[in-house]
Amino acid sequence: MSPVRFPNESPDYRRARDELLGAEIELRRQTEKVAALRRQLPMGGELPEDYRFADEGGEVRLSELFGGRSTLILYSFMYGPDMEQPCPMCTSFLDALDGQAHHLTQTVALAVTARSPIERIRAFARTRPWNRLRLLSCAPSTYQCDYHGEKADGAQMPMLNVFVRRDGRTHHFWGSEMLYAPEEPGQDSRHIDILWPLWNVLDLTPEGRGADWYPSVVYAGGR
Repeated sequence: MSPVRFPNESPDYRRARDELLGAEIELRRQTEKVAALRRQLPMGGELPEDYRFADEGGEVRLSELFGGRSTLILYSFMYGPDMEQPCPMCTSFLDALDGQAHHLTQTVALAVTARSPIERIRAFARTRPWNRLRLLSCAPSTYQCDYHGEKADGAQMPMLNVFVRRDGRTHHFWGSEMLYAPEEPGQDSRHIDILWPLWNVLDLTPEGRGADWYPSVVYAGGR
């Protein structure tokens, strides 16, 4: 199937690798099919209100977050006011997203919101290499509850939502609903894994993701 050969590979390796390559090609086709279905979604519901957020400059409305773009990606960061530290998984995801933010914002608007006060969010951000993410507190509004970044009991959820502006109105377009879908045996929801380099890179290795390992906010030696 592939003309590529590596030094000293065996016939058994090549047969298994070609079988895997066929599966990878099918996955690529399915990924393209799913992306096309996502793009074809009809307009989602109009926002019930122009939600209020807080940033370092004061109050800002959700409609203002677009900054002239027609699409807004808004990630709900699990860092509530009662949490001693932010979610390590969210932190890992945002470490990676910050590096791509300046590319993404050439075509779309991007922001991250959490329930903690903005001063607390920014204090934590200073401990990370976050230089490009727009950070917001959603404490002044019900946004987090309405768009499933928070449960009724106050538990924080890592929801990613996409909004669009059409004819002066803001509509929901897509949300990472696999977070709430039934899980399959041996898997978590993987609702934003397609955006997360950590897991995609580990999937290329013989060890894989590992059964018990998860990222931490800080590792041994303070790194």
